[in-house]
Amino acid sequence: MTRNDPTPLPGTTLVIGATGTTGSRLCAELAAAGQAVRAAGRRATPVAGAEPVAFDWYDAATHAAALDGAGRVYVVPPVGDPAPAAVVLPFLRRARAAGVRRAVLLSASAIEEGGPAAGQVHAALPGVFDEWAVLRPSWFMQNFTGGHLHAQGIRSHGVNHTATGSGRVGFVDAGDIAAVAVRALTDRHAPNTDLVLTGPEALGYDDVAAIVAEVTGRPVVHRPLPPERMRARLSALMPEEFAAMLTAMDEAIAAGAEDRVTDTVRAVTGRPARDFRSVLEREGGHGG
Repeated sequence: MTRNDPTPLPGTTLVIGATGTTGSRLCAELAAAGQAVRAAGRRATPVAGAEPVAFDWYDAATHAAALDGAGRVYVVPPVGDPAPAAVVLPFLRRARAAGVRRAVLLSASAIEEGGPAAGQVHAALPGVFDEWAVLRPSWFMQNFTGGHLHAQGIRSHGVNHTATGSGRVGFVDAGDIAAVAVRALTDRHAPNTDLVLTGPEALGYDDVAAIVAEVTGRPVVHRPLPPERMRARLSALMPEEFAAMLTAMDEAIAAGAEDRVTDTVRAVTGRPARDFRSVLEREGGHGG
C-alpha cells in the first residue's frame, strides 16, 4: 500500500478492544483527527473523545447497538481464543448487513492468510467486505512496558523467558500500528491487502534485555528455555491450546521466521517506524 488521498472519509468508526494496546491508541488518534469514534468493550469503559458502548464477542445481544450507524470497524479478535473465526465471522457478516463498509482486522506477522486463529478470519474477510485490510504487526514493543508476561517477568525478577533462542524479531511500536490503522480505516481508498508491520530493526531477546537494562539502569537477562518447558510454563497461565500456539511462535522465531523489517509504516504514514530504545524511553522502560 502506498499513501493516497489523506482526506479522511466521514462516518463513525467502531473500535473493538478500545482499551487495549492498539485500540486505545487508535481511539486517541481518530479522536485527535476529528473522527467520530465508538469505543467498544465488555465494560463500555469511557474513552476520551469516543462514545463508549458495551460489546462482548460471545454475547450477540451486544452487537446491534455497537454497529448502529458505524461505517467502519477495527476488529481485534477475542484474546486467547484459538479459533476466533467462529464468533468473528458471524459478527462481520452482521456488520456488513448493517451498513459497515470497511473492516480492518488486527492479525499478526506470524499468521499467514488461512493460517490458525486470525488467519481464518483473514482468509474470509475479502468475501465479506469490498473495502478491507489486515494488519499483520510483528511482536509489540509494548510487551516489555505494559502488562504482558515479558514485562511482568522483567519487573519482578529481571528475567525474560522465551523459547526463541537467538532468533530475532522486528518489534513494532503499538503507536505505529495505530497510525497505520487510522489510514487503513479512513483513507479514501482501502488497502484491500494485508500489511506486515515492523520496527526499523530486528532484535534478539538478548538484545532486548540489554537495551532494557541500559534504559532502566536495572539488570535484565534473557533466559532461553526448551520449547517443552516454555509450553508447560505458559500452560499454567492460559488454555493449553493457546500456550502451545505461543510456544510454536517462539520456535518459529528461533528458526528465523520473524527476522525481517518492512518499510510499511513509512509507506503508509509518511514517517519512519519508531525504534525500540526511543519507545522504552518514552514509556518509562519496563515500569509502564
